[in-house]
Amino acid sequence: MKSAVLTTLAVAALGVMAAPVIDDVTVLNFALTLEHLENAFYSGALAKYDEKAFTDAGLPSFSRARFVEVGQHEQAHVDFLTKALGDKATKPCTYSFPYTDPKSFAALSQTLEGVGVTAYTGAAQYITSKKYLTVAASVLATEARHASWVAGAVNKVNPWSGALDVPLSPNDVFSLAAPFIKSCPSSNPPLPFKAFPTLEFPTGSKPGQKVILKFDKGSSTGDLFVAFFTGLSQEFAPITKDNSVTIPQDLVGTVYAVVSSNATVATDDNTVAGPAILTFNFDTKGMVIQ
Repeated sequence: MKSAVLTTLAVAALGVMAAPVIDDVTVLNFALTLEHLENAFYSGALAKYDEKAFTDAGLPSFSRARFVEVGQHEQAHVDFLTKALGDKATKPCTYSFPYTDPKSFAALSQTLEGVGVTAYTGAAQYITSKKYLTVAASVLATEARHASWVAGAVNKVNPWSGALDVPLSPNDVFSLAAPFIKSCPSSNPPLPFKAFPTLEFPTGSKPGQKVILKFDKGSSTGDLFVAFFTGLSQEFAPITKDNSVTIPQDLVGTVYAVVSSNATVATDDNTVAGPAILTFNFDTKGMVIQ
């Protein structure tokens, strides 16, 4: 299991606005924000680690060359979206990524590519232009190929979670991406999204386990629940007074979890904290590998 992206958000650096106005330009600029981040992630790590560093870390000999291709794809996405937006295009920010070697870089690559897939999937509903929707679908397909390749060929875990993927809201994606962004040009157009407080599961959490969560309840006074996003479904588990929750036994693959004040449907309006990213590797029979 990997629990990732759990740091304080640099909200002010991204210029968050209170009232959300999500049109095609906003969606494309949000996509460009993520592509800038991924582009910086790959270019920075590949400049730091040569092929020997990758093989010394136990990664496949072909992995660095393929990561170079992935990085080129992200640069192409940046170039395309920048051209489409013209003078409305957001500029790259200053970033910080918590990898320390090629192996941790590969693990974080899997996380970022997976977040990219959920971002494009969740944002599709806001795109009104069929032309832009086609472009977004094309980028989404490529990001999904990246995520599957990194998971299966490099990190040796399941390359998918099931028949359907998770569509995260822009606010959820914003919450996951913002910790890597330290500062942005003041001229960048503001993004109309809010960041939720972080949610942390213990390292090594598995389905069926009772675990203690770390999160800020804020002003919430009623009962709280964890909503586990898997495919297009949400599964709920109550949080006890000591902040513990029992992870549903049937979860496999990559799962996104938020704390919600609602026991039946989690939305941005009732999200208290999260998302956290949980990865439950499973075998070809659908059984979680312990």
